[in-house]
Amino acid sequence: MRYQNGKTLIDQGRYDLALQELLPITPPAMQFVRGPEAAYLYAVAASRAKKWAEAEQMLNLLRTEYSKWPGLSDALFLQGQVSFEQSDADNALQTLTEIPAGQLETERAAMKATYLPRVKDKVLFQSLVQKYPQDAAVARTYAGKLITDGWYTDADKAQLDQLITQFSLDRTRYTPRPKAAKKSSYNVAVLLPFEFADKSWETRRKNQFVTDLYAGLRLAQDSLQREGRPVQLFAYDTGADTTQLKQILALPELASMDMIIGPIYKSGSKLLARYAQQRQIICINPLSQDGDLVLDNGWHYLFEPSTTTQAKQTAQFAFNTFTSRTAVVLYEGTKDETAFGQAYKTTYEALGGKVQTLRRIDSETDESLPASLADVDLKTAGHLVVASDSRKIGPYILKLLQTQNLRVPIITEASWLDNPRVSLGQLDARDVYFIHPKYLDRTAPGVRRFRQLYMQQQNLPPSVFAFTGFELLYYFGQQLHQYGPNFQQNLAASGPVSGALFQGIGYPAGAHDNQYVPFTKLEHLELEVLNPVGLR
Repeated sequence: MRYQNGKTLIDQGRYDLALQELLPITPPAMQFVRGPEAAYLYAVAASRAKKWAEAEQMLNLLRTEYSKWPGLSDALFLQGQVSFEQSDADNALQTLTEIPAGQLETERAAMKATYLPRVKDKVLFQSLVQKYPQDAAVARTYAGKLITDGWYTDADKAQLDQLITQFSLDRTRYTPRPKAAKKSSYNVAVLLPFEFADKSWETRRKNQFVTDLYAGLRLAQDSLQREGRPVQLFAYDTGADTTQLKQILALPELASMDMIIGPIYKSGSKLLARYAQQRQIICINPLSQDGDLVLDNGWHYLFEPSTTTQAKQTAQFAFNTFTSRTAVVLYEGTKDETAFGQAYKTTYEALGGKVQTLRRIDSETDESLPASLADVDLKTAGHLVVASDSRKIGPYILKLLQTQNLRVPIITEASWLDNPRVSLGQLDARDVYFIHPKYLDRTAPGVRRFRQLYMQQQNLPPSVFAFTGFELLYYFGQQLHQYGPNFQQNLAASGPVSGALFQGIGYPAGAHDNQYVPFTKLEHLELEVLNPVGLR
């Protein structure tokens, strides 16, 4: 009955319940005739729930205790995926080689094609090429990344020639373009949905953030000019859909740009990402936090830290800050907040902590919130993580802790600071830590100077989008002048540095989204940054 229930629950997408049904019948001591199948289904359910550690543990049991099971090739294949998902490409490739020849050949090739491009560390990839010298997928992907990810240097010429010859690669496709020479001035295209054709006040109001962003870019252009690092901005109106964007991408002049900023919407971002990779022009998305947009593309960057990066950095911060190693994690059902919750659990437990409850909540439904938290044990939690910017969740959590007379530290989103239902005094009185990517120190000289200049030009105070536009172009404009338009390797070799306006920015180790996430806390009603970046 448990076995059948587990299969049914997997088909229904109810993976956590499937795990509960299947776990008791997986040990060999149970002498269940379908024990190997139950173990495999458990690993499948754990994988679909993105519980990679649990999946790996069960697959190890399956390989050890049921080594004669006829379906072992499927288990090895799944373990390859689990290892790739945990960023262990070496173990993934080793596991896939253990599958007998002739079995799952197409599927193995597809898996390598999906995951190998995600390896962003050149040194790691070089070791994979050395360890698996006969693996065509490894060789082909590495050769491709040398060209498209900006990894190629003169020292790679001999190895690249050898790979092209050994695996009969198309030499024209794998020949690097001549390295762009440094210039005295750089051309930057700005692709934003200005929607100039629509003069209605509704559109103008809706698009104010675009206007603010561009105004910040223009101020950064002025600052770079004064410093002797000129950049020329070329603005293009992408409109609200992809039709205009496609027309812009067909313009010959765009291919001559040194860098591209934009666009805003996801569908357009995917189009531009492909264009940037094909034309080998670095593209910076100014506002998105979707890390999926920059997977497998050495020419596409997010200015923001992705949701997953925020989760990983938060888990590291919690592990370093709190002595207790247990956590309760609550998250809303949106794509971003679900991804945050899963990534937090994976990272925190990999560090050695334990997420004793990972719970999806619905703060907007009054009856749902109490019901979803009724069985959550906060008394034994070392800290509470709340991935939600709902205005209802803050007051509810604070009242719940007060009712239970608990002093559990809380890590949550900075939007709680702007919630009129929660006073700063309440937040100050408790140990509340804020994930604060857009924190600005209003007393800092750079922030005050920018605010003054912006108000002189625009006659209104700058929004966070204006600050973002300035920081983006000022930082990447400096990269252009220091290293030229192919600055990926230099970007990867430096750690986060303090920004001109924001607390920090950096893309170490080949990351393609900002890896610095500030954490703040109220002390005497003043926000304090707990993990500052060293000065430049």
